[in-house]
Amino acid sequence: MRRPRDDDYRPQPGHARQKRLEGWKFVAAISGLVITSLVVTAGMIVGWTVTNLTTSIQTIELPGHEEPALAGVGEWEGGFNVLVVGSDTRVGQGDQFGETDGELNDVNLLVHVAENHDHATVISFPRDTLVDVPGCEQEDGSLSSERTMTPLNQTWSIGGLPCVAKTLENLTGLEIGYAGVMTFTGVAQLSTAVGGVEVCINEPIVDPWSGLNLPEAGYHTLEGGQALAFLRTRKGVGDGSDLARISSQQVYMSALVRTLQADGVLNDVTRLYSIAQVAAQNMVLSSSLGSLDVMVSMAQALRNIPNENIVFIQYPVLDAPADYPGKVIPDPVLAAEVMERIQQDVLYTLADNSSGRGSTAAPDTEDNAESAEPAPEETTPADPEPDSTPVPDEEVSEAESAPSETPNDEEPTPEEPITQAEVLEGLVGQTADDVTCAVAN
Repeated sequence: MRRPRDDDYRPQPGHARQKRLEGWKFVAAISGLVITSLVVTAGMIVGWTVTNLTTSIQTIELPGHEEPALAGVGEWEGGFNVLVVGSDTRVGQGDQFGETDGELNDVNLLVHVAENHDHATVISFPRDTLVDVPGCEQEDGSLSSERTMTPLNQTWSIGGLPCVAKTLENLTGLEIGYAGVMTFTGVAQLSTAVGGVEVCINEPIVDPWSGLNLPEAGYHTLEGGQALAFLRTRKGVGDGSDLARISSQQVYMSALVRTLQADGVLNDVTRLYSIAQVAAQNMVLSSSLGSLDVMVSMAQALRNIPNENIVFIQYPVLDAPADYPGKVIPDPVLAAEVMERIQQDVLYTLADNSSGRGSTAAPDTEDNAESAEPAPEETTPADPEPDSTPVPDEEVSEAESAPSETPNDEEPTPEEPITQAEVLEGLVGQTADDVTCAVAN
């Protein structure tokens, strides 16, 4: 074998001589390579995690609804309706919730976001509302028989999430293309993921049935088990009815919106993905909603809506006939009025003192309203005394013939009229801008 000569170590034609990096330049170069490698590796890990999580999401088909075509997170175009169902199942929830026969959809929320994203409505449907249930697809492919005067919370047992969505579509006239069901533990974990929610109670609430233990009136930051207990409590608020529980749940939901807005969560894609991951791991979703990108894009659609334009309402109901004790039926007049406005994306708001059976205005907001002084009445200033000094005819003619001060002889552009939200009398609920307290039983 030939021994290498000195010429073998000289630069070869076509190759540049490489200089040796010394001192801080060498350290900087190595650091740059390390950082670049870490970023690339982290990106691969995050991408793998999101992809793996997305493929492991439990989904259910909503017949007749196509999945959205999203290449990634971006501005959501148009309006949408999302159904969120709260299940009372005890399966896999732990021993602390006891046992129950079957599974009911005890919480039914429909979120409607307007086409131009300038307002949103969250409708809470009382679980004991007697509704018409259409034929729902069964596991064997057959359809269940149509039913009338059936409690809403029984639709889950008839045909699962698709049946709840189909029933509410028929009731409201809204197309429900997205839906998800959440269990007790999912609610608790989501409340922790957002960092807790500060709610107000007017008096101490200690409810052994739900596990809620708030021994002092005032504001409490709730997360985990206590947040779940607050949302579940029925005997602890108002008159102990499901309608009272709906209004206390609206206290929580409006406070949640204010928290997300104040903390900038809706503008923080990283935090939104973190929350979406918790939701995906703890919910069963429609296939149309079974994507983190979809959930994050929907959340971002809410970020520019003013709190006063996010309205939480209870679906209008009346007491059911005596043959159905403890049940309610849809209010045909008021329900038709509000649903027509929601379908047409007409801005509306609630009348004063529209809180339900389980909520009231917070004391500090009441004090501010009482102490606010009425604005002084506008008065028309008196006409000035006419000047008795005679004006020469030449000056008068010059003043009358002076050109207008409007530039380019253009008429001033009139201001666009401000759209005022129509007040719907009789609706029960509140806006996200209203600070309210749950009323103790």
